[in-house]
Amino acid sequence: MPQIAGQLGDLQYYAWVFSSFLLAQTATTVVFGKLADLYGRRSVLLVSIGIFLVGSVLCGFAWSMPSLIVFRLVQGLGAGAIQPVSITVIGDLYATHERGKVQGWLASVWGVSSVIGPLAGGLIMQHLNWAWIFWINVPIGLAAAAGFYLFLRETVSTQERSVDAIGAGLFTVAIAALMVALTEAGPAGSGTAAIAALVCIAAGALFVVQERRARDPMIAFTLWARRTIAATNAVTLFSGMAVIGLTTFLPMYVQAVMGRSPLEAGFMLTAMVLGWPMAATVGARNFGRLGLRPILIFGAALLPVGAIPFVLLSPLSPPLVAGFGSLVMGFGMGFLSTAAIVLIQGSVGWAERGAATASNLFARNLGSTLGAAVLGTVLNASLARGHAGSLQQVQQLLAGHGSAAGAVASRAGLAHGLHLTFWGVLLIAGVTLALSVFVPQATKEHGAPT
Repeated sequence: MPQIAGQLGDLQYYAWVFSSFLLAQTATTVVFGKLADLYGRRSVLLVSIGIFLVGSVLCGFAWSMPSLIVFRLVQGLGAGAIQPVSITVIGDLYATHERGKVQGWLASVWGVSSVIGPLAGGLIMQHLNWAWIFWINVPIGLAAAAGFYLFLRETVSTQERSVDAIGAGLFTVAIAALMVALTEAGPAGSGTAAIAALVCIAAGALFVVQERRARDPMIAFTLWARRTIAATNAVTLFSGMAVIGLTTFLPMYVQAVMGRSPLEAGFMLTAMVLGWPMAATVGARNFGRLGLRPILIFGAALLPVGAIPFVLLSPLSPPLVAGFGSLVMGFGMGFLSTAAIVLIQGSVGWAERGAATASNLFARNLGSTLGAAVLGTVLNASLARGHAGSLQQVQQLLAGHGSAAGAVASRAGLAHGLHLTFWGVLLIAGVTLALSVFVPQATKEHGAPT
């Protein structure tokens, strides 16, 4: 991504390439969950894969950062269904006592694909056009769609239900306005940020009113307010903020500050995506012996430990320093995320499990969205305080152009800004740990199947 930003220009919009995708994904997670109840899992998955593939093709044809942001938004709309509906399918197929083990298997599959992804991306950047980073999704997506179409069998209920379209629209507006307010914060964009903040407050207030009057609200506030769900989702939200800070800005530091290749930057993130499924599998096998809450707290404690190496990075640091930090944070997220989803699912009866699961995925996606925006704002503010033309020189640095003197100055300014974002990641990880101690012991509500 850093090289793509260097070629397309407008580096100040860098964080929006990630935020637009996460925004659309977050806004549609709960909506697609309801649509899956109405029209069946398979139909919703096939439609969402189609939308995602259209967005992927368009991303490859992007001619500027704003166009790439718009096409990433389309991608995010399709991606909004994939994770929640897939986990819903697991809930349909497996009993409660088997879900932890199955979640570990899913994390392993995700881990393998996540290892292949960064490595493939680095190879594509070195040997092909960057557009193929997006176009490679097409054959993979078509194969997945064929699998769902041929092998997923289900009986769709004819029960009449409604989708809270007004609530979904107000929620999307509120989150989008919040993103703009965070991204434009600072002297240069203070007017835009103020207007966006007002829109966010107004849309958020209307959203609350709508949800209280809707027959089938998008978010059931009574469910979200329960202590187990509220505390676990708060931990999940902040952990999502911490991880997106790593995945968004570590590649930029490795390539532009440390002078490493895109392939080496991919290896740094590979350490995290290796640790995540490994810890998820180990944690799932020990839920019965150690308990869900201790495993969740242990995972949360690993996040600040893993974030410490990033604030100690320098241009001369060995790549193993960043790799170690990524691995530890991956372990933390593996323990934390798997324990969180099983803890929430086990705290409710069968009739509420779908909504409760969606709430946790929503919290993680919202945390990722807010994290990309907040930490992107930190980086932009740091670069804006630098010397004149710093954004243009940093852009040339990422693209591999510019004078030697300008590269040295830009690298120093970028290193300072990225260190501030890494301190932000450490702070957010510390908050995650503090919140985890408020998660109650696992409980099982009346009516939950065994």
